[in-house]
Amino acid sequence: MASIPRGGKTEADVYATVADMRDEGVTPAQASDERLTALLVEASAFVDHVTGWFFEPRPMVVRMDGRGTASIEPPYPPIRFDELVIDGATASLAPDDLVIRGAPVLPGFDAPRLTLVRSLFPRGTDNVVASGLWGYTDPNGTPTGGTPPAIRRAVMLLVMRWLAKLGDAEAAAAKSQWRILEERTRDQSYRLAPVAATDVTFTSDPEIDLLLARYRKPIGLGAA
Repeated sequence: MASIPRGGKTEADVYATVADMRDEGVTPAQASDERLTALLVEASAFVDHVTGWFFEPRPMVVRMDGRGTASIEPPYPPIRFDELVIDGATASLAPDDLVIRGAPVLPGFDAPRLTLVRSLFPRGTDNVVASGLWGYTDPNGTPTGGTPPAIRRAVMLLVMRWLAKLGDAEAAAAKSQWRILEERTRDQSYRLAPVAATDVTFTSDPEIDLLLARYRKPIGLGAA
């Protein structure tokens, strides 16, 4: 299992809430609000670490190297640009001057990309500076988008998995809640959906790994 970064996220930077966990059946006897908050922060940081993205809008200034080409790939999907400076000069953000491929992410997305329509990004180190809002988000009816539901599920499953490792039978049962296809109240039986295989291992749990593999940053994409 990959190491879990600590201290990089706060309670405001989580992809699921204590209320979400309570709705899924995690009781105060299994974990206090404080314990769940700590685990949600830890699980959200882990998701960021193993995928290479973050999944909420964050204001940032990103510096990139120009390569003498019309297009460059920023390290994160842009949501909104406030300013773009190229070799010290403010560039136009008009759609007919700059094509932005970013978030909210639409079908066919492969990587974030900035393309100048009439010129090239001059070669240089950190000579392209973009300030604005960044993050991998899904369309949700707002201009900025929101955290993908699969990422939220992965975070909740991670927390349930960690709780289940403490030997709590109810937490172990809650971990499987996402996969339930059918329940029978009389004999208390239920049927689980099969877990698809994936060749990517983040957690050794195929269900979580399958969710996270869909959102892994392409290898070799630009660094921050």
